[in-house]
Amino acid sequence: MRLRDDIERTLRAWDAHETARKAAPVIDFDCAPTPGTVTAAPSRLDVYSTLTELSARAEDEGDQVCAEQLRAHLAYLGAVLGERPPLDDYLTATQGCPAAGWPDEYVTAVGERARAALADIGIPWNATTDSQLREAEGPIDAADAPEMIQAAASEAEPAVRALAETDAPYTLEITTADVDAYWSYWLDGTGQNVRLRFNLRNATFTKARIRQFALHEILGHALQSASYTATASRVDVPWPRLLSVHVPYQMLLEGIAQAMPLFVAPDDTPVTVRVRLDHYLQLVRAELHRAVNAGSSVAECAQHARARVPFWTESAIADILTDRGSDPQLRSYLWAYPAGIDWFVNLADTADIATVGKVFRAVYAQPLTPHQLTQLWPAGPRIGGPGAPVRLRKPSLP
Repeated sequence: MRLRDDIERTLRAWDAHETARKAAPVIDFDCAPTPGTVTAAPSRLDVYSTLTELSARAEDEGDQVCAEQLRAHLAYLGAVLGERPPLDDYLTATQGCPAAGWPDEYVTAVGERARAALADIGIPWNATTDSQLREAEGPIDAADAPEMIQAAASEAEPAVRALAETDAPYTLEITTADVDAYWSYWLDGTGQNVRLRFNLRNATFTKARIRQFALHEILGHALQSASYTATASRVDVPWPRLLSVHVPYQMLLEGIAQAMPLFVAPDDTPVTVRVRLDHYLQLVRAELHRAVNAGSSVAECAQHARARVPFWTESAIADILTDRGSDPQLRSYLWAYPAGIDWFVNLADTADIATVGKVFRAVYAQPLTPHQLTQLWPAGPRIGGPGAPVRLRKPSLP
């Protein structure tokens, strides 16, 4: 049987094993749904053994697409089983880019741009920034959010489809959840059927956030995943058609979703202010990601977080460190956010229209790795940062 199909069969069995034990699923989006019941793998060790055999086969066959994904699955499963490789090695294997990081001066400059954008709409930079920004954006009732997010997506959809040149259909279901997890919104699905969940424990609903997440979740993730499904139905694609959050295309998926307003709604000031702020906050999270995994103390990391972001709560800082330091999935996946938003914000700010169009068409046709994105835009910044030591700050420092 074809290697790609053997990989997919193994991933389905692994996913069934994990979901049966109420653990994190392996498959985030299924671009090639199949009928019938999947038999769960007997154990994680059985899956590890099968993935190891498939990895050797991929190398023998010279199938670099499958080989790269298998290395990611093995690295992640090894971490689930107790391995703790150095962060740089782990992220290179799973997210396709190293934990190189960004210079202190660059993070500070991005922060200055975010503060200037906030100041332009009358929001100060202090402990009240987040609450004042939410109020300025126009709070709405959670019960109105599903209808409003679908309306916002419908309004912006033609612009995204034109830029990406995709006509893939999708159907959307919006549900709610109440779970102790970092996420506020989560999208998954099968084929053209997409589910968007609001985590009521974290989600905040404002008019601007609704527009932002319509672009992020629906016209980013939903339309993109449905487009992959459409591609896979028309073409015998070489890549495994089951998407996971620990595989090297996540930097693309999260990057373009976060930066989407800069491409299709650049005049929507409240939303673009959010993107500028998110860019800075993700780079600060990346500093903490690297620091806590390099052995910096919790106290040092917390001081740095307070100095960089005066409105983060103690609970928020604690969750940032916990997720990135001790969770095998999030230690990998959450790096995709800073790496992705930085590259795509720079694409929006500095690339010409032809390059932007080329990138959009490519990334809505198939999932791409950081290396493949770099080939599309060689002049872009180094994905994952150019490399720099983390300078942990104290609250008294600027």
